[in-house]
Amino acid sequence: MYRVIEDYLPEDKIMKNIIVLSVCLASTVIGLQADAVEKTLNTQDMIVSQNSQNEVFIARGTEPFWNINVSRRGIFYTDINGKKLNFPYVTPLKAEGRSADLVRVYKLRGRNNTLIITKVKECSDGMSDQKYPYATTLILGNRVLEGCAERK
Repeated sequence: MYRVIEDYLPEDKIMKNIIVLSVCLASTVIGLQADAVEKTLNTQDMIVSQNSQNEVFIARGTEPFWNINVSRRGIFYTDINGKKLNFPYVTPLKAEGRSADLVRVYKLRGRNNTLIITKVKECSDGMSDQKYPYATTLILGNRVLEGCAERK
């Protein structure tokens, strides 16, 4: 049976106030927990950003010859014919469950432009005896270029 509010006994009013206060307290606690989670996520984002400020890579490919420089100033591509493409710096994505040094994925401005830098035992450019610690794949639209990279 439902009772109209005027029919509540004083004990019922006390119980109603306790329920209302409990709901308010629970809402406050949930809100504080959400704020704490958001602050934790923001702190983690700042750590990634601070680490990437020192991030400088040079990637090179042969046949066709090309290179790309990655730094906080930007991501700069040049090919053998002197064609240049400049992209604003973006924080790289990393493979879930892996350290940021194993795989970096830069989603570059434009349609289907991506740079992937992967930590490897060694990468050879096929032209010299130099060995590099990173392999790289550069996707520019429908072109896929492969090469090696090193941290500077």
